[in-house]
Amino acid sequence: MFNKYGAYGAIHALLAVALGAFGAHGLKDRLTEEMLNVFETGVRYHMYHAIGLFLLALAAERVGQERGIRWAARLMHVGIFLFSGSLYALSLSGTKALGAITPLGGLAFIVAWGMAAYSIWKAKSNQ
Repeated sequence: MFNKYGAYGAIHALLAVALGAFGAHGLKDRLTEEMLNVFETGVRYHMYHAIGLFLLALAAERVGQERGIRWAARLMHVGIFLFSGSLYALSLSGTKALGAITPLGGLAFIVAWGMAAYSIWKAKSNQ
């Protein structure tokens, strides 16, 4: 699991940095301040959860490749696409309906962090 989700975390971090630079330099004069803030929120949560994926990969190495850790990583990965992806699409297209997808990504993040906490706590108490 470390190789797969560690690589996903690193790839997502790379994308977050690239998209952040694109937003700061390429979109500054093309988007309204409101839509630029939406884009930047997507980038910020993209990076937070890229780091989260990497940490989950490290946790799996330390506490074992528990099923809950694996599901937490999957949900975090999906959450990045749903949350950040919908914010990127919303800011670039102006299609407000895309904002309805964002909470699904947020829910995936919340469940992922909860599963990670439970799985790590459970693994620690079993040692």
